[in-house]
Amino acid sequence: MYYLKGLNEPQSEAVLHTDGPLMIIAGAGSGKTRVLTYRIAHLIYNKVEPFNIMALTFTNKAAGEMRQRIEKLVGTEARNLWMGTFHSVFAKILRIEAEKIGFDHNFTIYDTDDSKSLLKAIIKEMNLDDKVYKPSTVLNRISGAKNRMVSWQEYNQNPIFLADDIAYQRPEIGKIFKNYQLRLFKANAMDFDDILFFTNILFKEHLDILYKYQHKFKYLLIDEFQDTNFAQYEIVRKLASVHQNICVVGDDAQSIYAFRGADIQNILNFEKDYPDLKVIRLEQNYRSTKTIVQVANSLIAHNQKQLKKNVWTDNEQGTPIKIVKAHSDSEEGRLVAQSIFEEKNNAGLTNSHFAVLYRTNAQSRSLEEALRRMNIKYKIVGGLSFYQRREIKDLLAYFRMAVNPNDEEALKRIINLPKRGIGDTTVAKMIVFAYENDLPIWQVVSNIQKYLTGKNVTTIDTFAQLIKSFQIVANQKDAYKAATEIAKNSGLIKELYEDKTVDGLARYENVQELLNAVKEFTDNIENEDKSLSAFLQQIALLTSVDESKDDGEERITLMTIHASKGLEFSHVYIVGMEEDLFPSQMMLSSRADLEEERRLFYVAITRAENKLTLSYALSRYQHGRLKECEPSRFLEEIDKDHIQHEKTRNQNIEVNTSFVKNLMHQRQGYTKVSTPKPKATPPPADFKPSNPNDLKVGIRVEHIKFGIGTVKELELQGNDRKAIVDFDDAGEKTLLLSFAKLRIL
Repeated sequence: MYYLKGLNEPQSEAVLHTDGPLMIIAGAGSGKTRVLTYRIAHLIYNKVEPFNIMALTFTNKAAGEMRQRIEKLVGTEARNLWMGTFHSVFAKILRIEAEKIGFDHNFTIYDTDDSKSLLKAIIKEMNLDDKVYKPSTVLNRISGAKNRMVSWQEYNQNPIFLADDIAYQRPEIGKIFKNYQLRLFKANAMDFDDILFFTNILFKEHLDILYKYQHKFKYLLIDEFQDTNFAQYEIVRKLASVHQNICVVGDDAQSIYAFRGADIQNILNFEKDYPDLKVIRLEQNYRSTKTIVQVANSLIAHNQKQLKKNVWTDNEQGTPIKIVKAHSDSEEGRLVAQSIFEEKNNAGLTNSHFAVLYRTNAQSRSLEEALRRMNIKYKIVGGLSFYQRREIKDLLAYFRMAVNPNDEEALKRIINLPKRGIGDTTVAKMIVFAYENDLPIWQVVSNIQKYLTGKNVTTIDTFAQLIKSFQIVANQKDAYKAATEIAKNSGLIKELYEDKTVDGLARYENVQELLNAVKEFTDNIENEDKSLSAFLQQIALLTSVDESKDDGEERITLMTIHASKGLEFSHVYIVGMEEDLFPSQMMLSSRADLEEERRLFYVAITRAENKLTLSYALSRYQHGRLKECEPSRFLEEIDKDHIQHEKTRNQNIEVNTSFVKNLMHQRQGYTKVSTPKPKATPPPADFKPSNPNDLKVGIRVEHIKFGIGTVKELELQGNDRKAIVDFDDAGEKTLLLSFAKLRIL
């Protein structure tokens, strides 16, 4: 077992402990990927069939890299592992077993845009106000239900859900949920959440199928376990119940995805489900300097709910953490850019050594402007995805129709693309007819002369014949040959080629790049299924990390902290360290939310290998207004022994709040701005909070800390009730009503 030589004692123990439930608590930079890789290789080395091993990650990129490492250790047997993201692995199972739950194996996977488009159509058909029933808000509510394994039937029978919807003036969400799921089913489509939801349904209602996979997968390994939600944990718990060989790897201190359903209780309470659990802690950090590790430890110690561990390192002490104070967000961007320029020149570093992390995407503007002025090349991770570009989605919709003609969203996208004279009114008429007569939309389109009359009947029939020819191509040819023929005969490539504008040429090149991606997929020997259907499934489940490609040019990386998870850089800058920005004002309503924000800061700190710089601004433009800011509370929580405060470049300038206020008044379109956060004051003797169910938009309320304000909006996020209140003195705040107490005036 030569591969054990490079492991420390806890790592080696984790690799060798193969049978029974195991939890590996892996601190930041502790080599968990190596442990997972060697553990799987060790299983195969000891004659465990790769077909009997399931390894689940959170990005396809991570799974691919791990598979390559394993292949170097054990050879091509690694290709037989069931390894990938939760969604990709269970989508594979669903395609095999689709008929058991009423779907065809070629079902489409809707992305967020598809789901919002369908919801928008349903809301319009139901004559509801789309300003009240915003598709994104409704989708978030439906997603929260599915992640808790609540079906539309259960939702509509649950008085708590219905009461919440009435309280937030959206009483029709239950009906929208029902219509949405029925339309998905007719379209032979699932959204992202459905993959986990229907896998649970499959295992619950078909015990023979569950039995088959319980005995097939004798060993389960789950990476980033702290990021799993209820539906994900239910699946793996069922699969592991026979052999009990379940290994979870994670770090509760890096649980940062509660907003998308992740439940930190899965890792905190794992031992309750497995009393015989073996726990191994990987506490040696190989990534960062002692200074960075100690600062991270001092921060996360403020969280009450956490698993005990003592992260340490043998690396050098390193330089102190720098804290930079800027007078404005634009000056903050300039100081960061100047610091990067100097570090590059002084230490002989390249752009790729640097990353700038921020809490929200909107913060990138001032940074981009400053980097451009200094001619420093950069890339933004998490911008517009290649597969979300209009021309790409257009051609993909043709591919989707060739594979699954019942796909309503794909049909709506391409039925008049290129223009055929089939207007929105005609399309809406067909959809309503199909819905009212309980028919799939494709049945109406492909037999249009049987169901409808009008001047467009011949044109629609011609379109249907074109799609039928594409279906034959998709069934008979591999993905690349089918894609090339469909792209050519759809008319899209011709239309783009004839557009000689700069944008037109760029769109044409993007479509060619899509065809290159299909060719790469077809040529990949690891892809046994080379059909167009298999290609569509693969790209439907890509994450933003999976899609990011290196163009070979050295660039600074700009990204949100959430996007930085799992990455590391020599020099890291964390900007915007201000109250109400980081921690976000939307995460101050409960201890659980605040602790998640602290974990997010911990993740940001531990991305740094050698140097870490934190910065904040005393004023910042937000929502078109210049706002005074104060330093984040998190800066007070880190170890002062390892901090070096940097003065601004112009040391003669002192903080002048009157100057900032005068500047705000001079700006054109100046409106009232929020003042610094007021200090907590004792509640009035007669203060008695009102029933949250009595809150309505427009009424005046009083808060113990923020004073008097007006309710601007009421929201539902999952099962959480939130109110957006514009306080007279404290400005706009988003409050979680299960914790914030409001008195109606």
